[in-house]
Amino acid sequence: MLLRKKENKHNNKNRKSQLVLIGSLLLIIVGTGTLTYRFYENYKTNNEEQEKINDFIDKQRDIITVAPNEDKKDEVQEEVKEQPIQQNKEDYIAVIEIPKINLKKGIYAKDSYRNNVNKNIELLKESDMPDKINGNFILAGHSGTSKVSYFKNLHKLETNDKVYVYYNGGRYIYKLVNTYDIEKTGTANISRNGQKTTLTLITCRHNTNKQTIFIFELMEDGE
Repeated sequence: MLLRKKENKHNNKNRKSQLVLIGSLLLIIVGTGTLTYRFYENYKTNNEEQEKINDFIDKQRDIITVAPNEDKKDEVQEEVKEQPIQQNKEDYIAVIEIPKINLKKGIYAKDSYRNNVNKNIELLKESDMPDKINGNFILAGHSGTSKVSYFKNLHKLETNDKVYVYYNGGRYIYKLVNTYDIEKTGTANISRNGQKTTLTLITCRHNTNKQTIFIFELMEDGE
């Protein structure tokens, strides 16, 4: 009788061990499946976004390089008026491309719900559009490690590195001329040459209470 009880105890332990093993295997399978699904969804979303961005660029009509001088001013305005590009509120209105850090991202209108730094690169309400002579096109984005940290590699840029902005039938080519830090207070003090057409990129310095401001100037012909 005692031997039989010991055998039953041993069998119960084996069953419990088997159940624990089966449960662990199921958790691993479910976890692996969830990760695989998330990876696939992210991959699919990224591919769809890149197709949308490339389609936006392809649809730009008569791509031109714009420079802020008197000879070009009337020509640029005429091109835009003759061939407007129709978009609804949730379409991209522009695309920014920074080859050095392999960034290509669509920009939404100021009043779009997608125009939010926690979702995309944000077009600030104080911003001018790229076709305004001596205007300042201002974009903000997160740094860090999250999936919306689109400006995480801006610190790798150096003076004269180029940025391309595609907007309303034009390709605007900017070069980096200045970089500086400010305290993060909710208001960014932008210091630039008011006689130049500029692009300003703003991002936080990771793990600090500072922001970095990148000032780019539109390139003149021949640069």
